[in-house]
Amino acid sequence: MNWRVVLVIGLLGAGGCATGPKYVRPQAPVPPSFKEAGAWKPAQPNDEAVRGAWWEIFNDPPLNGLEERIEVSNNTLRAAQAQFDQARALVRYARASKVPQVSGTAAVIDNNQSENRPLSDPTAATHYTDYLLRFDASYELDVWGRVRYAVAASRASAQACAADLEVVRLSLHAELAADYFAVRALDAEREILQSSVAAYERALELTRNRYKGGVASAIDVAQAEAQLEATRAQVIDIEARRAQVEHAIAALIGEPASTVSLPVQPLAGEPPPIPTGLPADLLERRPDIAAAERRVAAANAQIGVAAAAFFPALTLTGTTGFESAALLDLLRGVSGFWTAAPAAVMVLFDGGRRRAVSDQAKAGYERAVALYRETTLAAFREVEDYLATLRVLDEEATVQQAALAASERSLALSTNRYKGGIATYLEVISAQNTVLSNRRTAANILARRLTASVLLVKALGGGWDASRLLAR
Repeated sequence: MNWRVVLVIGLLGAGGCATGPKYVRPQAPVPPSFKEAGAWKPAQPNDEAVRGAWWEIFNDPPLNGLEERIEVSNNTLRAAQAQFDQARALVRYARASKVPQVSGTAAVIDNNQSENRPLSDPTAATHYTDYLLRFDASYELDVWGRVRYAVAASRASAQACAADLEVVRLSLHAELAADYFAVRALDAEREILQSSVAAYERALELTRNRYKGGVASAIDVAQAEAQLEATRAQVIDIEARRAQVEHAIAALIGEPASTVSLPVQPLAGEPPPIPTGLPADLLERRPDIAAAERRVAAANAQIGVAAAAFFPALTLTGTTGFESAALLDLLRGVSGFWTAAPAAVMVLFDGGRRRAVSDQAKAGYERAVALYRETTLAAFREVEDYLATLRVLDEEATVQQAALAASERSLALSTNRYKGGIATYLEVISAQNTVLSNRRTAANILARRLTASVLLVKALGGGWDASRLLAR
């Protein structure tokens, strides 16, 4: 058997060698259950999870319509998608090293040599034409796994970028939902203020009538007027705040602020129950955790790339083609030529450069592991935070409703006392302000509960699953 064939077979047989460490997903501290889940009302059955268009659990058609527009028009999401497309292109670039690279050359070379050149043959021709058709091929034998590790690193980085895209998507949808509920909360607050304005107008009319009858003083009238105008001013302030949040929503859906106008719809209803699942599920449902884990895998593959640099680079190069002095003779058998050149190249001394690169890769892996564990801990903390927030706000809402009912009874008693001439109008104003404050607080608590529900869904991953990365 030809020694060249034996060499090639031997090198290809060594192709299974691997120089880098085998990747194992790093361990992270995972609690058996969420501490706050037992004190909060989870959805039933508990094993269900929020999936897909998670915002639909709020059963709000206008919100659903706005959320759908994010996928079409949001420019931040488009930029993240373009970044992911770049990462996928880098994977294809790395994979191209697995196959030989072939190039072709077609040339017509017209030569005219000097007759006075040293050691020239006076009888030889000094002018001739060379027709050349040439093909060159080169292939690196991936004996030590450098190419495989480079492809693995690129693929893991692309998957991390895909998870980053999902992080952006989830954040944008959650931000839009939070802004939407903020607008509706402002609508509810404005409705409360407008209701109070109507009540204060009736109270002012009563006070003026009593003043005309000599029962009330001018001070009572002035106090009623001051209270009415102050409340009207608060209604105007609500308009300014609502416009700003509405403009933020317009930016999220990729529209000019002047073209978006949300109908007035006061906040109402209760937040939906949200299933939490187990903490271990969070490792697969949070895209930021998936991105951190994929970056650990990429860093692990880079160690393999650095380790392969300590071994010889084995390449096969070859050239074939046709060369002739006459164009008609170019493709004749006697015009053919070929060369084959297997080669092994190894750096014998580099002043510690390869060792430094290897140490850098190992340090990068340790950093990626630490960031992965930190991301995991932050995810558990966020879920516990919003579970606790929902539990506390649920209790606060119950107490606040009792406070509102008590303040309304107090207002009714104060109004009757004032009409009977027993109390001053200042007592009525104080009771009215208490009722207004309690109503606004109740509306604010409801808005905070809905926002906390949105953030809990976001903290749980929004129904995303890490298995989707396998298809990217």
